[in-house]
Amino acid sequence: MLSIIRLAVFLIFVLSGYFLGLRYNALIEGTAFGAVCGILALLIERLLKKVNLGRIIGGLAGLVTGIVFANLLLLPLRRAVPDISVASFVLNALLGYVGLLIGLRRGENLTLPGLFRIFKGQETEEHVKILDTSVIIDGRIADVCEAGFLDGVFLVPQFILQELQHIADSPDPLKRARGRRGLDILHRIQKMAHINVRITDEDFPKIKEVDSKLVALARVHDAKVITNDFNLNKVAELQGVTVLNINELANALKPVVLPGETLKVFVIKEGKEYNQGVAYLDDGTMVVVENGRRLIGKNAEVAVTSVLQTTAGRMIFSKPKEEYEREEFKTVK
Repeated sequence: MLSIIRLAVFLIFVLSGYFLGLRYNALIEGTAFGAVCGILALLIERLLKKVNLGRIIGGLAGLVTGIVFANLLLLPLRRAVPDISVASFVLNALLGYVGLLIGLRRGENLTLPGLFRIFKGQETEEHVKILDTSVIIDGRIADVCEAGFLDGVFLVPQFILQELQHIADSPDPLKRARGRRGLDILHRIQKMAHINVRITDEDFPKIKEVDSKLVALARVHDAKVITNDFNLNKVAELQGVTVLNINELANALKPVVLPGETLKVFVIKEGKEYNQGVAYLDDGTMVVVENGRRLIGKNAEVAVTSVLQTTAGRMIFSKPKEEYEREEFKTVK
């Protein structure tokens, strides 16, 4: 449908050029001029799709403000100096350009809903965040809020509450427990003084998937989405919505270890490779112990050999401390 509209617009430009050429007895030149204008219009339409509307509005507002300010500065000079055309051009160009740059930067996060709220005299809400079902059920969000790392308005749409209710009413005992846990977590966050939990009835009937509804709601309110869902994370980022991923936060807070550092671990099972042992740190980080099979079921002191960062988290590779020191001693010799 969109291609048909574009073709129709192009043909209108070509026909306009044809009739203009017919009027001035220059059919070829007029038709060619109309075709060029049509191509330019289509190119501009494609470029505007990629440009942030907020930046355009902000840039125009900044440009106009800069030019107005320049002319206000020139008012006293116009009365004192008869010809100030050069100074007028330079000052208008300079302040207009500065205003344009400031407007483009400031208008980056400006949205149409935000403008409507300003025109209606409503205060714009800051730090609005939308909670996903996965992050509510996970529960760690409540601990992060209690620690004071998150504040402001938490927006919870009715369709998320309905999804939680559906999970809490599930015949599967595990799902039922998770759903009830999610509702308890919401009650816990609601009682926090620095958090304002607001339930909204806004819905998008034409959109069926809950994740897509969340992204649409975030765009309307210029809000951030808090989630644990990797797929929702990627979809939201592609549509320009800021995402706060609790899993990424947890990975970022894990202690950093360097090769050569020693750790005290309890080896609990055999690894995938021959003669390996596997242990876990308190934060859940996996520690692979080379030649650690004999240490299964024992506390051991190991030395870090390397650290591997994966999408699932961090893995630490190590060796028993005495073996590591023996190899280091041989290397020094």
